[in-house]
Amino acid sequence: MGYIVPDLVERYLSGLNRAHDAVLDDIAREGEAKDLPLVDAEVGALLRVLAFSVGARRILEIGTCIGYSGIWLAGALPRDGMLITMEKDPDRAAIAKANFERAGLSDRVSIMLGDAALKIVKVSGPFDLIFQDGHKPLYNTLLEPLVTLLRPGGLLITDNVLWDGEVVPGYVEHPRRNVDDTKAIAEYNERINTHPELLTSIVPLRDGVAISVKKR
Repeated sequence: MGYIVPDLVERYLSGLNRAHDAVLDDIAREGEAKDLPLVDAEVGALLRVLAFSVGARRILEIGTCIGYSGIWLAGALPRDGMLITMEKDPDRAAIAKANFERAGLSDRVSIMLGDAALKIVKVSGPFDLIFQDGHKPLYNTLLEPLVTLLRPGGLLITDNVLWDGEVVPGYVEHPRRNVDDTKAIAEYNERINTHPELLTSIVPLRDGVAISVKKR
């Protein structure tokens, strides 16, 4: 059973999801085989819905991996839209580039290779939507720069904010996650929920997704 949502409920939600396609399914299988940190299809569908909802034309993603979440996001963009996605691992970035091409989205995706903490100063806003799913200790480091880059009314979406329930003290009897990562995420959750420029709600889908809107 999942720590956040029971397996039967997750399977039900998965069965309702018709937004994925053969390319996304193939990438998801590759990610599972290699034990890569990909979002699942239900979170991907949520990302696409949210991107459509704000009429996103410019999206920033922290943590490309092999392009799975990026395809969900870029699929919501108009033809002249742009997804800028940051990835530190060159091998993963190369696979992501090929996957964006397979999905027919390479014309609206730019991959920035390197540490997001360093690369963030090289991008200019405003962005309509920002998806944070990179190295967990960087969540706090990047928060203020990301809020600055986000347009008023834009969305900051953050994955893994419930961390298999381990952000709740005592909820998991034998924690498996890195303790420092857990502390960083718990601190981040407090910050986005008290940030003067954000309104935040956390959705207990899969590993927890925080949706923060920048106040106008």
